[in-house]
Amino acid sequence: MIDFNPLALFQTKGKIKKVFREAKASYLNRIRFAVGMFYFGMGLSFATWASRIPDIKTALHLTEGDLGSILFALPMGQLLIMPFSGKMVTKFGSHRILIFSLIMYVLCLANLGLATTALQLSLGLFLFGLFGNLANIAVNTQGVYTEVLFKKTIMSSFHGMWSFAGFTGALVGLGMLALNLSPLHHFLIIAGIVLLMIVFNFKFLVKAKEKIKDKTEKKKLFVKPDSALIWLGVIGFCSMASEGVMFDWSGVYFKDVVQAPGPLVILGYTSFMIMMASGRFLGDGLINKFGRERVMQISGVMISAGLFTAVFLPYIIPCTIAFMLVGLGVATIVPTVYSMAGKNPTVPPGEALTIVSSVSFLGFLMGPPVIGHIAETFGLQFSFAFIGIFGVLIAFMVSKIRTTP
Repeated sequence: MIDFNPLALFQTKGKIKKVFREAKASYLNRIRFAVGMFYFGMGLSFATWASRIPDIKTALHLTEGDLGSILFALPMGQLLIMPFSGKMVTKFGSHRILIFSLIMYVLCLANLGLATTALQLSLGLFLFGLFGNLANIAVNTQGVYTEVLFKKTIMSSFHGMWSFAGFTGALVGLGMLALNLSPLHHFLIIAGIVLLMIVFNFKFLVKAKEKIKDKTEKKKLFVKPDSALIWLGVIGFCSMASEGVMFDWSGVYFKDVVQAPGPLVILGYTSFMIMMASGRFLGDGLINKFGRERVMQISGVMISAGLFTAVFLPYIIPCTIAFMLVGLGVATIVPTVYSMAGKNPTVPPGEALTIVSSVSFLGFLMGPPVIGHIAETFGLQFSFAFIGIFGVLIAFMVSKIRTTP
């Protein structure tokens, strides 16, 4: 396996300025709020795009296969910038890169509303993915720095803010549909809101100087991964593929399969986001009470149960409940997988997270586009049933982790 580590870009080896390390509790809380709002802004922007995918699909007269191909543009943008994001954050500072990239991210969101052809939408999504990945690297670096200042685990709350923003974006999308506002006007309003968030919070980002590695230091190109980490990576792949499909295809499923009327098209996505956000805020308590393995197994079963329910009962109420189950199922799996990888007894945390995150992230990137092509051939219900198998695989593979030395 190639030793490429996206999460290594998040590692906080930099020196945080003294003014932050010696700040009072009230100022630290203000920093935490500011960083949380940047997570919220990113989640709101992405959810805003996802909430209007069905309308854009209809406006551009796209088939499921067309949409699946176009959605490839977003991960292509992410993959292109990924090798350079960490270097930019290291050289210019995560606080500067975060401000720049989030501004560009919301401007790209607004431009998506201007697309009138499939090519324009593809180019817009490419740039949206590019700046989204750059902002993601920078905001997670800020999250790690803030966690260091607090000297306790608070990262899950930041990811909870991203999920809560997803719910908020879905709810706002529902209102925009009820008001018959076009995607362009919807996107412009959200872009303005996020820009205001940046203006009121950018001064409170953590400023730190990263240590630049010695260029003469040799790195191994290939490493032999621990088998337990491979199992964790595959579990993460299955979970993130399910999550990505719900982001991009839940609205289309409610419109084309469930045939939900008017604004209720967004109900499936909204129910999914509500439960995923709730699960992330409550996940630590559940894991402490029942244990990681049991929670992950139950989560996998919930993903499968939800998706299969949506397939066999394609009606508004059953599908809404089904998508809620999927949201609860995916909520804790990836954070738990990362936590278990970081505590691997035989591999350093950075290397362990490299393997697991690289495999997991492929699921989020590849799942939605692949579903589009499966739906083109066999139908959208069949494609959701195909992803439903992933939940069963998660429950099965958890037992393999426990028995892997």
